[in-house]
Amino acid sequence: MGILEVKGVGKRFGGLHALSDVNLSVKENTVHAIIGPNGAGKSTLLNCFVGKLIPDTGSVMFDGQSVLGRKPHEINQMGISRVFQTPEIFSDLTVLENMMIPCFAQRDGAFSMAAYADMMKDKDIVGRAEAELEAMNMADKREMNAASMSRGDKRRLEIAMCLSQQPRLLLLDEPTAGMARADTNNTIDLLKQIKEERDITIAIIEHDMHVVFSLAERITVLAQGTPLVEDVPDNIKGHPKVREAYLGETQVAA
Repeated sequence: MGILEVKGVGKRFGGLHALSDVNLSVKENTVHAIIGPNGAGKSTLLNCFVGKLIPDTGSVMFDGQSVLGRKPHEINQMGISRVFQTPEIFSDLTVLENMMIPCFAQRDGAFSMAAYADMMKDKDIVGRAEAELEAMNMADKREMNAASMSRGDKRRLEIAMCLSQQPRLLLLDEPTAGMARADTNNTIDLLKQIKEERDITIAIIEHDMHVVFSLAERITVLAQGTPLVEDVPDNIKGHPKVREAYLGETQVAA
């Protein structure tokens, strides 16, 4: 049994079958990548993981509990955090202020701007936020306006904000999209560090195969909403079904 178990999941949007009978098991303390061509159903599946979409059929269980129909703060309380394709940070706040918000929300419940003044005076929250920034090598950026950071640093901040909630499962939706190669490589190194230092499971959707094969311990390949193959990275490379899905080739070249 995995920490995340997906069984028989199907999802339609009108006449479109976005997902069809998807079965997937993500083992605890691993990095599991979900890949596939555009329109394969990857983001739809991820939205089912966090209760944002409710499948027409099947179940999604996290540590033995269904995630279906749960609100975002309930998903966080279960131990699941998500990083979106576009970094979701407060651009008009400093790096430290952004970091303080999830620390406050984890302790006191959902954050609202009405609580901002009290949060800023809370030494415990400030200390926790500064410790997280230190752990992510961002302490020198604490007073920087978040809007002025590079995309790579915005992503690093967003991951730090997720980790402050101490999740057991971190979901990453194309975390290197739109990044320069240097920022991509820095993000790979960051995720490797997180995996080594924290008791955490990572599930990642990614188009960049350099990222996938640098990080993943197991890979599931989707095409047209259906899993084609699930295996270790070495067996995915050159797999005939994978080549057909991506390249239209029906056999491995000699």
